[in-house]
Amino acid sequence: MKTYSTSPGREKVRTISCNLCGSRRYRKYLTAEDYSFVKCVGCGLVYQNPQPVFDDLKYRYGQNYFEYELRNEENFFHLMKLGLQDIRFFELTEGLEQQGLFLDIGCATGMLLAFLRDRGWGVRGVELGRESAEYGINRKKLDIFIGTLEEAAFPSAHFPVIHFSHLIEHVPDPRDFLSEVHRILTPEGYAIIVTPNIDGLQARVFRERWRSAIADHLTLFSRRTLRRMLVESGFEILKTVTWGGLAKGTVPAVVKRPVDYLAKKTGFGDVVLVLARKLKRANVERYIR
Repeated sequence: MKTYSTSPGREKVRTISCNLCGSRRYRKYLTAEDYSFVKCVGCGLVYQNPQPVFDDLKYRYGQNYFEYELRNEENFFHLMKLGLQDIRFFELTEGLEQQGLFLDIGCATGMLLAFLRDRGWGVRGVELGRESAEYGINRKKLDIFIGTLEEAAFPSAHFPVIHFSHLIEHVPDPRDFLSEVHRILTPEGYAIIVTPNIDGLQARVFRERWRSAIADHLTLFSRRTLRRMLVESGFEILKTVTWGGLAKGTVPAVVKRPVDYLAKKTGFGDVVLVLARKLKRANVERYIR
């Protein structure tokens, strides 16, 4: 079963070049009825092409999307906590909660922000979907900016930790997005990124039927392409983990458990998490080399 997605409507579309290497050479990779993904011949990035223009795309994240997020907020929150446990988040950031803010981009209804606030963090959120953001603002009393990260216009070097889970695959220009994340992170601040893994077992087996090959996802990263984009955006990679071998319901539990275990151990899980750190400017060129 595929992840929830809106159906493409009468949206303007544009043909784009590869956001990672700039090449316009690609081959067809995954094709659905109303949209298709291509794979860059130069670097292997998989992205939707053509893709809807953002002025049309942003209206997908309305009432229906909010209802989907509200129905699933407990499950999504549970998975986010497991991801943070995988990178030993609380040990890694011990003491930071007294010094600065935790920013969650694409924070939905704000479950993670409320949890961290209760653990002593100062928290901020960014959410494009007005209904989801207003729910977090009104019900959870959270500080959430309604719009895009760029529109929020946060000060430079402002946040010691920035988290975005299942967000970067929705962004029309992920390289520009990461540049903005880099700008607003404090020196040597942490970025925590979670996104579907196009190189995972499920993507390889199910292809067009893969649950993350949906219209709302504009870029489908592998561990390699995500790490490369992060490094070229001025980040040092500290840890990469994946999880999820086979989707629930596709095989008996007795088969799913060992497959999930092996997928995580070998890096072929369905979802990839990268823990990255903002490099000091003097170290960026040396690290890329």
